[in-house]
Amino acid sequence: MGKNLITVILSAAVAGLTAFGVVKANAPAAAKAENVAVVQSDGSSYRTVNLTDTDYPDLTYAAESAVDAVVYVEVTVQTRQQYQIDPFFEYFFGSPGQGRQREQKGSGSGVIIRPDGYIVTNNHVVSGATKVSVTLNNNSTYEAEVIGTDPVTDVALIKIDAQGLPTVPFGDSDNLRLGEWALAIGSPLGETLRGTITAGIVSAKGRSMNTDGSFKIESFIQTDAAVNPGNSGGALVNKAGELVGINTAIVSQTGAYSGYSFAVPANIVKKIVGDLIDFGTVKRAKLGVTMGTVNDKIAKELKLSSVKGVYISEVMKGSAAQKAGIKREDVVIAIDDTEIATASALQEKVNSYHPGDTATFTIIRDGKEIKLEVTFMGDAEKTGTVDVDGSVAFYGSKIKTASQETLARLGIKKGVEIVSVGEGKMLSAGASEGSVILYVNDTAVTSAEQVVEIASKAKRGIYIEGVTSAGRPMYLAFGKEEK
Repeated sequence: MGKNLITVILSAAVAGLTAFGVVKANAPAAAKAENVAVVQSDGSSYRTVNLTDTDYPDLTYAAESAVDAVVYVEVTVQTRQQYQIDPFFEYFFGSPGQGRQREQKGSGSGVIIRPDGYIVTNNHVVSGATKVSVTLNNNSTYEAEVIGTDPVTDVALIKIDAQGLPTVPFGDSDNLRLGEWALAIGSPLGETLRGTITAGIVSAKGRSMNTDGSFKIESFIQTDAAVNPGNSGGALVNKAGELVGINTAIVSQTGAYSGYSFAVPANIVKKIVGDLIDFGTVKRAKLGVTMGTVNDKIAKELKLSSVKGVYISEVMKGSAAQKAGIKREDVVIAIDDTEIATASALQEKVNSYHPGDTATFTIIRDGKEIKLEVTFMGDAEKTGTVDVDGSVAFYGSKIKTASQETLARLGIKKGVEIVSVGEGKMLSAGASEGSVILYVNDTAVTSAEQVVEIASKAKRGIYIEGVTSAGRPMYLAFGKEEK
């Protein structure tokens, strides 16, 4: 009886081991690797994924390494309290004034990006603030200075007087993948919840939510990490502890978290704060088009093979797009090596460049794919502003003393060359690149500074005489008021 029992047990064990070996031997080898495509006999394919214990994300490192670099930001805003006036009192005694000033407190979060005290947050957190204070995760509190803001991307840079601070390194937000884990770190609902960490996945990329009609660059990262009022300006980090976004907004009918939160991508943030540190303002590249995402109707009319890309509905006169040869009804499908599928993606990519940078645009025109080199322009700077190349802003154009080569080619002895023309009064008056200004309000000029000085002293209008790049006479006139 005992021998029979032992025989049965051994037989069962051998059978189990044999079955395990058969399963292991016949399992697709690709299933042992991550994200491997297996091609079946009918030609279709599927992807396999390795779900061993080691592949489940351990978010402790990201949380512990980033939390000390996320700060609590408190702001003070001066508001005017209006009085409720009895009409009878006001009729006999007059209005007592516009009301009294009172202070209001607000709060948000911020992320330390440099050990010498530079902190990135949202523009809407510090907008209008008369006082900004920062509390670190170790409870130290500092007064902060607003270095610069950018309402277009809702990014702001502040600074505290401190050294050796913990930081969060920038990651590459372009490399984020849908379904990737992300942590939101900030101070939801006030100071008592400082350093709160929530987790979620990347739900979508390139989201746009602009509803107020103002120009904004929006290509948000959408996550389902819980974010509430007070999280604004806080960090969105990947599982490596790198900063991939700045938490900015939620979509909610109640004002509290409803499962949808949005962050400004780190690649946008990095460029903005770099400009604010280096120049004190944002140097924003400008393409000069009106655009929209390709839909089925447009794809059919233009005989496109897909609905991917950005449809150009208008090209501004004198813009970088026009000068590069981009035309109405072109479809942009790539900028440099980046595929462009939506208008928000195009905005995000263009925003990564500075004025003067060059990029290769791949477009579809008349069913053919062509490439165009675009040199980006900037916003019209205030007249008299000197650029890094020595040129001077003048009513939307850039001017500088004409070179000897230009003077010799045109057969003149002196003058001021128009080196570029953007949106502004010079463009509207008919100015063109390569033209040379000889006289401003009947006074001969030899330098850009002279042109600006004479124009500034004009009481009404500005009258310019010169020659075009082809040697023809040039006459320009416009009112003095800026732009």
